[in-house]
This record gives sequence, structure tokens and C-alpha cells, in this order.
Amino acid sequence: MKLIEPIAADARVVQTDRFDTAPEAGCEDSRREFLKRGAAAGAALLTFVIAGREQQLTAAQARAAGVAYRTFSAPQVRSLEVLGEALVPGSASLGLAHFIDQQLSGPAAASMLMIKYLGVTPPFTEFYTNGLAAAESAALKRFSQPLAALTARDAHALLAAIAAGAPPGWQGPPAPLFFFVLRNDAVDVTYGTPAGFRTLGVPYMAHIAPPPRGWSE
Repeated sequence: MKLIEPIAADARVVQTDRFDTAPEAGCEDSRREFLKRGAAAGAALLTFVIAGREQQLTAAQARAAGVAYRTFSAPQVRSLEVLGEALVPGSASLGLAHFIDQQLSGPAAASMLMIKYLGVTPPFTEFYTNGLAAAESAALKRFSQPLAALTARDAHALLAAIAAGAPPGWQGPPAPLFFFVLRNDAVDVTYGTPAGFRTLGVPYMAHIAPPPRGWSE
């Protein structure tokens, strides 16, 4: 049974008085620039500070090395990884939480997160932390368990409810928007590199070619 239906590309995003979620003018140009920058420098290699020194690592390498988070708490990371893994299997081990955390810790103008291109006013940290808290509350309301304790089936069922609209217990950003943004982040981490394209058997064709050392194989 298919629990999560894809969101149509032309779906109207709900507006609230807290988050201005209307698409920005020139959104297509912004998205194109996003793809160019991702190909050129940083969708795979990111800058992390380790022992006071900047190092270039992939999000997966940062996770494996136990690089400290600058934005998320340990419980938030666990919740994020449960949701990400249910959305796109493999995204947790590929460093979804480190990718988002690293992007939130820098200037919003330089962010490569999808949310930047959806008209949400920065900073974006509150969108993610409030969304994770709302998902946690929804899990407790529906399953009487925290997100980290959910089975894969229950996590999928919760995400289906989030995609469809605010489930019972949800108090946060627009639920379908949170689903859309998080799913895009998980896809970017898992498939947004030449290596990710190879796992799909699809030739990689960036808008501009990445530099020879710009990607981690």
C-alpha cells in the first residue's frame, strides 16, 4: 500500500500569518542558481569546524566523524533522521542532519536548502526546530510513542498524515510545507551528487560542470 503520495509540482502552498510561503518572484531563476552552485561547490563538500580548524567534508563523513552539531540537539537529530530515513532510505547515514545543521549555521543568503527558494523569511532554524517538535507531538498523539521509537510503517503513516495536512497534535509550520522541504533535503543529500545519480543509473548532467576536486566520490 502506498502511504505517501508525491506532492504535485504545481500544488498551491498554504499561507499562514507566521510563514510567508508564497513563491518568490524569479523562483525558477533562483532554483537554477541553486542547482549550479550545488554542482560547483558544496552540495557534497561542506565546511565544518573541527578542533578549531575548518575542514572540507561530505555530510556523511561529518556524521561518521561525530562532528558536533551547531544548531540541533541530540533528540532533534534522532527525530530528523527517523523522518528522513522514512522519506528517502539511506539519507540518515549520508548525513542529512549534518547537512541541514551546517546550512542553518551559516548566513541564510548562502544557504542551499530548498526552503530558501519558497519565500520563507529567514532565519530558517525555527522552521525546522518547530517542525520537528510538531512531528514529535503528532507521533505521541497518534502512537503514544516518540518518533525515535516508531516502526518504519508507523513513521510512513505519520508522514502521510503530515503531507495531507496538520495531523492531531501538530503545532508548527504548515505541515505539508514541512514535509515538502524535508523530503527535498533528503533527496538532495542522497541523490544530489554524481555518485547519487549513478545509484539511479542516470547520467549526471549538471547545469555547469563541477570542478575536478569539487565532489567526493
